[in-house]
Amino acid sequence: MSHLTGRTVAFLTSSKGIEEPELTEPWRVVEEHGGTPLLVAPERGEVSTVNNDLDPGGSYPVDRAYGEISVSDLDLLVVPGGTVNADSLRLEEQAVALVRDVVAAGKPVAAICHGPWALVEADAVRGKQLTSYPSLATDIRNAGGSWEDREVVVDHEGFPLVTSRNPDDLKAFTSAIVELFG
Repeated sequence: MSHLTGRTVAFLTSSKGIEEPELTEPWRVVEEHGGTPLLVAPERGEVSTVNNDLDPGGSYPVDRAYGEISVSDLDLLVVPGGTVNADSLRLEEQAVALVRDVVAAGKPVAAICHGPWALVEADAVRGKQLTSYPSLATDIRNAGGSWEDREVVVDHEGFPLVTSRNPDDLKAFTSAIVELFG
């Protein structure tokens, strides 16, 4: 049996500006390890990705809109980065509420690059150790978290949290997801 068999992994995004490898690589690893990935966005249809925040990427079909998913539907929440994606996501009340609910339920969360902005907005980093794209360090500290410059940081306090800095850290990020949540 693979590590994630029988587990539903929700990928929470806005509708555009998602850093493509931060969506597609964890998605591939989830499928490879027997998990069921779901793309959750503001509405049904497609989301668009970017590479290096500026270069157009692909389009991916949305499985569920924010209002169509609840904590009981998922085993793990993944928040990919992309500056536009993350900044838009933290303005979506239903998305922030889902993050709060997942955290309150003690379910695991994984966020990469700018993805931790959603955790900051949900007031979920207080007392946590995490990493992110370096420009979020002050936001994380101001929200009561402890920021570290490492390829992956795993924190078990309160709810399990895996964070990484950028696409260069994807191997460590996906390995930690499989090890911790599988």
